[in-house]
Amino acid sequence: MIKNILINTIALIPLVVCSSTWAADTTPDTAAAPASAMTAAATENLRQDLSYFFGFSFGNMLKEGGNIDIDLTALSRGMSDSLEDKVPNLDEAQQQSVITAIRAQQEALQASRAAAQAEMANQASGMAIEYLKENGAKPEVTTTESGLQYEHLVVGEGASPTGNNTVTVHYTGRLVSGEIFDSSIERGTPAEFGLNQVIAGWTEGLQLMKIGGKTRFTIPADLAYGPGGTRGIPPNSALIFEVELLDVK
Repeated sequence: MIKNILINTIALIPLVVCSSTWAADTTPDTAAAPASAMTAAATENLRQDLSYFFGFSFGNMLKEGGNIDIDLTALSRGMSDSLEDKVPNLDEAQQQSVITAIRAQQEALQASRAAAQAEMANQASGMAIEYLKENGAKPEVTTTESGLQYEHLVVGEGASPTGNNTVTVHYTGRLVSGEIFDSSIERGTPAEFGLNQVIAGWTEGLQLMKIGGKTRFTIPADLAYGPGGTRGIPPNSALIFEVELLDVK
């Protein structure tokens, strides 16, 4: 996204320059002198802001590229040489060598991230298997054919939803470690969604509830976000939800 902002801003430079030139060329020499001075000041402020914005955005782009170790003095010198149409300090072979080194560094970083993600997935999978085994052995917990586990904390007395209904709920979602990753209660606003728009564990589980009821679900990874995981949820994670069913539409 930052790269797109930078590109779009670069596209505006000719417009900014032309507008500033037009303002200077069309300003009368007499009574408009103060206005001309203000225009020059505004143009200089814009120049400073634009320069800072480019620098800040470029810094963010470098960070997104993998925190490449940058010498700011050499970076500034390279930008100056380019803008002043000077001969580069690196010949073509040296430039190619730098590109090759950067690619190797990025490939190593990607491999490291992939290994860390695989390790995280393995840990989550092991924790999920152990937790599901222990939780499923509790007498108050029921395990369905799909592997979904549930325990009614409060039995409701209203209607039960079907897979096509829209429900209103309060809920808290935890990893098996106990870490909360989402909570409508903490936000202070109930959630509303269609049961055909959520993870399979929710679609199945909510149909086991009645309005006014509260249930704790333990959802295996294959009924949740599976090997891909999602934001705040590692791959292969079992999830624990406490859900209060408020309404069915």
